[in-house]
Amino acid sequence: MSASVKTAVVTGAGRGLGRAIAAALVAQGTHVVGIARTESDLLEVRGELGDGFTPLAADATDEALAQRVIREYRPNLLVLNAGAVPPVGPVHEQTWESFSRNWHVDTRHVFGWTRAALLEPLAPGSAVVSMSSGAAIGGSPLSGGYASAKAAVRFLRNYAGEESQRAGLGIRFVALIPMMTPATAVGSAGVDAYSARQGVDRDTFVANMQPVPTPDLVAKAVLDVVANPDSAAEYLIDGNGSNPMQP
Repeated sequence: MSASVKTAVVTGAGRGLGRAIAAALVAQGTHVVGIARTESDLLEVRGELGDGFTPLAADATDEALAQRVIREYRPNLLVLNAGAVPPVGPVHEQTWESFSRNWHVDTRHVFGWTRAALLEPLAPGSAVVSMSSGAAIGGSPLSGGYASAKAAVRFLRNYAGEESQRAGLGIRFVALIPMMTPATAVGSAGVDAYSARQGVDRDTFVANMQPVPTPDLVAKAVLDVVANPDSAAEYLIDGNGSNPMQP
């Protein structure tokens, strides 16, 4: 990892991908400010990772929080990973409130932190890594607006990269696109829904998905992005690792 990356902010750091990313960064000597709603999860991570991890129990969608954290900690890496478990059901069984849930969490928090990164701004050479999903490419008919919310994350990454370039800020914006995995709460809910839809048991469905990305593979992809200033703008992550997306 680049020696210039001293401090990172990881949203959704209490569980799943965010927790694995925080652990990988701390292991590389980066101080991580981990944000999540559930304080007990964050304190458990702190107990595991030690002083290299600062827990911050808060709502990642709060734009004022994004501005305050950037000003206080001056991170040169943001990993925007927070997200809601999508409601399960076909579109005609959704309400607008359930359908739009991931827009109000996943997309909204990426928007707020991306905006803050450009306005403060982050220091030249900083990176903002946003977590999209394979659903943004192939769709997810049992997950409400999840796929479209994650597709919007990709657009936000693109828009922000263009603005950074126009203003000469030197901030990199990268999107990671992990395929579905049973190793996260979101992926596990998807596995349950789609295995039931296909009329197969969960173990059979998961076996047919192999190989699937693990939290450690996603964390490695973050480290690779940080270490490589010439990284691609988007990476698809499956069980074999990360591959750059063609523009």
